[in-house]
Amino acid sequence: MKTIDKIPITKIQRATKLVTTGAKVGVNYLKYYGDKLINSEEKAKERLNESNAEDIYDGLKSLKGSALKVAQMLSMEKNILPRAYVEKFSLSQFSVPPLSPPLVIKTFKKYFGKSPSEIFDKFNSTSMNAASIGQVHVAEKDGKKLAVKIQYPGVAQSISSDLALVKPIAMRMFNITGKGSDRYFREVEEKLIEETNYLLEIEQSKAVSEACKHLPNILFPTYYDSLSSERIITMDWMTGEHLSEFTAKNTDQEKSNLLGQTLWDFYMFQIHIFRKVHADPHPGNFLVSEDDKLIALDFGCMKAIPEDFYTPYFELANKNTLDNPDLFTKKLYELEILREDDSKEEIVFFTEMFHELLGLFTTPFNVEVFDFSDEEFFGRIAAIGERFAKDTKLRSMNGNRGSKHFIYMNRTFFGLYNLLHDLKAKDIKINNYKTFNDNNHAR
Repeated sequence: MKTIDKIPITKIQRATKLVTTGAKVGVNYLKYYGDKLINSEEKAKERLNESNAEDIYDGLKSLKGSALKVAQMLSMEKNILPRAYVEKFSLSQFSVPPLSPPLVIKTFKKYFGKSPSEIFDKFNSTSMNAASIGQVHVAEKDGKKLAVKIQYPGVAQSISSDLALVKPIAMRMFNITGKGSDRYFREVEEKLIEETNYLLEIEQSKAVSEACKHLPNILFPTYYDSLSSERIITMDWMTGEHLSEFTAKNTDQEKSNLLGQTLWDFYMFQIHIFRKVHADPHPGNFLVSEDDKLIALDFGCMKAIPEDFYTPYFELANKNTLDNPDLFTKKLYELEILREDDSKEEIVFFTEMFHELLGLFTTPFNVEVFDFSDEEFFGRIAAIGERFAKDTKLRSMNGNRGSKHFIYMNRTFFGLYNLLHDLKAKDIKINNYKTFNDNNHAR
């Protein structure tokens, strides 16, 4: 794979790259208008999506950082984006052009005052995999095989300007209006800034590993403080294949069920007991070992769940609340889905809309066992998402709905559902995590 010798760092450089990408998209639309004159609308639109996805991804991958992280987040929105975008943006999870070896060495010298060869017994300067914020190298020290994650130069400094550039796209996509939108973007900005703080990531990784080490069938790497810095993390090298590679070829239902139950228990334990969750559930953050254990990686994006959000959030998911109109409405206000300044029309519209959405999406929480391979369930989610995406009445209303905490909680559940669906996991015991709540974690 071609390597990168430099990354656009200044706001002007990064904005210029996005403008160039926008120009390419404009040309694609001109081709599309000609294409649909001689081919079907469906075929022309498919080719347009493929061309746009290719050009937009090419532009973002050279920027790296939060611009590419947005693509990674969008790749999980299978019910919003066309297939071409999901497939292309999914590459941002663990396969983008890496930094060149000279730039890697320069980064080490900046943060350690030494080259990698002076720190490790062996160090492969060619990256094994690269994602949105950093890339991973193989090293050895004292007979141990290690993974060394290096953050791309300038990523931390460009987050605010990158978000300002992609903000208009995100606002159009999710029907967010200018009024009151800043709190949502601040939440994203704060999380992205946290992800660039590798010292914080080590602290969070150790905390999650310790809290969840008693859960069955899951493994975590050990992290090494003395070989890490604010932009470099060293941990055990974990052997396995990416979850997406496993799901693409696996035909063993028992393995699917085992890994699915492991994933579900891991997330439910974090959410309900630890009250802080790994809010980046994409396939690039999980490996499957040879003996079918789940390996969890990369805890840069952790979402703390405050009590005043946790309680109404899960009360709203309860069937008793869904079946009680007064209680349901009360919870909508508590979670800022409904607001005091809403018109009667908005109250009726959003109450009905969220009752339908939650009635479907919370189905797994109201049964003892759930089948995440159920195509009908995911087909209904896709259909409802598509219907609301096209709803002109919704677009005429203020789409800023819900507490800022919804952004990463919903992202967590959408990602988790998709992972379980890709695994075709069946017979998942929803409350199984309670059996692993030892005395050390009782609330």
